[in-house]
Amino acid sequence: MARTDARGVAVVTGGSAGLGRAIVRELADRGWDVAVLARGADGLDGAVSDVRARGRRGLAVSVDVSDGADVERAADSVEQELGEIDLWVNNVMSGSIATFLDTTPEDFERATAVTYFGAVNGTRAALTRMRPRDRGHIIQIGSALAHRGIPLQSAYCGAKHAVHGFTDSVVSELTHEGSAVAVSIVDMPALNTTQFGWVKSNFPHHPQPVPPIYQPEVGARAVADVADKPRRRTWVGNSTVALILGTRVAGRFLDWYLAKNAWEGQFAPDAQASTSSPNLYEPVPGDHGAHGAFDDKARGESLQTWAIRHRTPLYTAAGAAAAAVLAVGGSLLRRR
Repeated sequence: MARTDARGVAVVTGGSAGLGRAIVRELADRGWDVAVLARGADGLDGAVSDVRARGRRGLAVSVDVSDGADVERAADSVEQELGEIDLWVNNVMSGSIATFLDTTPEDFERATAVTYFGAVNGTRAALTRMRPRDRGHIIQIGSALAHRGIPLQSAYCGAKHAVHGFTDSVVSELTHEGSAVAVSIVDMPALNTTQFGWVKSNFPHHPQPVPPIYQPEVGARAVADVADKPRRRTWVGNSTVALILGTRVAGRFLDWYLAKNAWEGQFAPDAQASTSSPNLYEPVPGDHGAHGAFDDKARGESLQTWAIRHRTPLYTAAGAAAAAVLAVGGSLLRRR
């Protein structure tokens, strides 16, 4: 049975490392009991230790999210061990750095199966349990690249685009039913995660997220904020906002700009190629935590996400300021 002082039971897929690991820690800090779904035993054990160190209950479940039956079994285990699932975060992803024609069909299909069908399978497992109870919250981890694809990441960009379309359909169905289950998408910027040491790449330099780069905790705080107060869509970071809005108003220019800048921007010329094996098909052994190799370049905060987090007091202050201006203006008019 769940502890009565808990916020609820959360599931985080891909929670053993990178952004997922940061989300696991942030949710535990805010009072959630957390089940971590991933493949690698070392990272799972480390993530659960993080949860327990924060005074919450944790559960490790080894699962390949591309297998729907495996995800269903994992969800059953979570509810048997921790209680009813209140929050499900679909975070898991995988991919490669290569041109489309240099990406083998097998690699493309595997990246799609993990990143897209992983979200589909997680959503199905969550909704199967939440919908009859008419409560719960699903958060899809999206990306700025769901709105604008970039070179060398066609599989990942395609999968993230698909997550958006799929989620819109699910939301419209839930709205039609009058369901109280909430579904959110949180679109991420470039993050300093472990993925860029694991991504499959034949290029000589170490892959990196296209700058500006944020620490994974920036994204994790945004996810936890949405868990606190569900909202349909959230864009994380100024770069995400700029890319999405730029795509809407200047798409052809961005074609040219990204072709010119996003290719070289995905490599760190001062870093050697990663010696780690790729995690596309198998987990990388060891507990690698949340951060990648770019702590010296990554930003620990975003003014844009800070403003979202404090939007209620900001709106209140703005309203009070506007009221004061109107009152002064009215007073001056009465004197004339």
